Amino acid sequence: MDRGIECTLSKFVDDTKLCGAVDKLEGRDVIHRDLNRFTRWTCAKLMKFNQDKCKVLHLCQGNHKHKYRLDREWIEGSPEEKDLQVLVDEKLNMNLQCAHAAQKASHILGCIKGSMANRWM
Repeated sequence: MDRGIECTLSKFVDDTKLCGAVDKLEGRDVIHRDLNRFTRWTCAKLMKFNQDKCKVLHLCQGNHKHKYRLDREWIEGSPEEKDLQVLVDEKLNMNLQCAHAAQKASHILGCIKGSMANRWM
């Protein structure tokens, strides 16, 4: 799968992440070539990527937000994605991650408080 890939490729159990710098048009073209390589690989292996899970996360301000295709379908852009249980947004801001963690902790504390109140009765 990673033979000939020019971008940074991260492979996990059921996820594959392709990362590349697109500060010039050549960077965009490299990503397009790598996506085309993925398409050829999946056809050769009689496999298919789950298009619903394929997203583009454009990082940093001033990003040109190019559009990309996998096979014949456009890949949707996303303002944020969860990666290894960390929520990453396009500005690399941690506010959403902290808010979700605080909400989860508050929910757990509420469950503990409710169970403790029931034990005293």
